[in-house]
Amino acid sequence: QVQLVESGGGLVQAGESLRLSCAASGRIFRLGAMAWYRQAPGKQRELVATITSSGSPNYVDSVKGRFTISRDNAKNTVYLQMNNLKPEDTAVYYCNAANVLTATSPVMDYWGKGTLVTVSS
Repeated sequence: QVQLVESGGGLVQAGESLRLSCAASGRIFRLGAMAWYRQAPGKQRELVATITSSGSPNYVDSVKGRFTISRDNAKNTVYLQMNNLKPEDTAVYYCNAANVLTATSPVMDYWGKGTLVTVSS
């Protein structure tokens, strides 16, 4: 079984920064692409950023130039550096790992339980 645990959320003021982390644990042979999603109150979950296993990132337009996704494959961890935060970034942020191969399960995707980011104006 694979667990994804997010950390780093909190309450900040507009213009400040936060760094989210997501660590995957378990008998993992391979992690595929990893991603951060977010879900604001009353809205659907949306994709924020993705990063391939080789480190190529992609971002939704609303965070380009402000957010940076990175990963440490040795630690099975993905990060999201969020700068110049805006009130509209307020949401629960979820980590996703795709095409995960483990010693005991078929290839599948996994989700973390989320970490809350609140940006005050």
